[in-house]
Amino acid sequence: MAKNDLLSGSLWDQYSNKVTTLMNNPTNQGEITQEQCDASGHKLIVADFGAESCGDAVRLYWEVDPSNDTIVNSKFKSFGCGTAIASSDMMAELCIGKTVQEAVKITNIDVEMALRDDPETPAVPPQKMHCSVMAYDVIKKAAGLYLGVDATSFEDEIIVCECARISLGTLREVIKLNDLKTVEQVTDYTKAGGFCKSCIKPGGHEAREYYLVDILATVRHEMDMEKMQNAADAGGAGDFENMTLVQKIKAIDATIDDSIRQFLIMDGGNVEIIDVKDSPDYIDIYIRYLGACNGCASSSTGTLYAIESTLKEKLSNKIRVLPI
Repeated sequence: MAKNDLLSGSLWDQYSNKVTTLMNNPTNQGEITQEQCDASGHKLIVADFGAESCGDAVRLYWEVDPSNDTIVNSKFKSFGCGTAIASSDMMAELCIGKTVQEAVKITNIDVEMALRDDPETPAVPPQKMHCSVMAYDVIKKAAGLYLGVDATSFEDEIIVCECARISLGTLREVIKLNDLKTVEQVTDYTKAGGFCKSCIKPGGHEAREYYLVDILATVRHEMDMEKMQNAADAGGAGDFENMTLVQKIKAIDATIDDSIRQFLIMDGGNVEIIDVKDSPDYIDIYIRYLGACNGCASSSTGTLYAIESTLKEKLSNKIRVLPI
């Protein structure tokens, strides 16, 4: 089927080839019957899960060898969008050959990563990321039925968004994998915070231990610190003020890349580091504006203040930024 037959080109281009293939030609769609399992001496497990967040539903079939708890066959039926079909198909595929105890460790991140054409490019548009969460939940329900326990007993994660059943671990991984910078992006990718909204920030109808604004800020801080550490040479000092000149320049560039450069480029400009000089009271960073930033009135006021404030916050209060 041609791409244009289903979605507009711009949206369709955000789906991986694996996803579009499985939308139209799922390999594990179908059902497993009790007769099939009786003939082989295996146990049939049928689990249903419906996602209130989007109205989709999935039924998962497992044929399990009770002698070793191995899932010898896995099928699904999905009642929902094409992305739900592709996610459910990959979920069923990942179950085959695993023990029930191993399968329950499959996460929605595993499903989404398996659907990618390459490790760096998301498999689906942000608003469809939640479809892999449904696959994650139905596995736990199937495992609970087989082992005779409640599905919630497998939860070793803190659930942040009860409406969409999104865990703290999932939120942290999605933010890191997709370099998310706003709560709106987090909601687009996971559906967390998209319904009752009490998990977004304090002050909602229900008090919570974890909020999206705090999780995002914490993960972004960890990512910034990791970039700074990676910028320093192996074995170099982690403290910016004690870094070598080369390490300082790398740390400055990494901070500008993460927090500043994208906004300059959007306005047709850029900035480069010319030199870094230390004195007892200051660390002077000499910069040169490029493109539209060169000669712009804001380059000596608002833009300069933003650059200096960001570097002070993330690297050292001793920093002064001096344009030349």
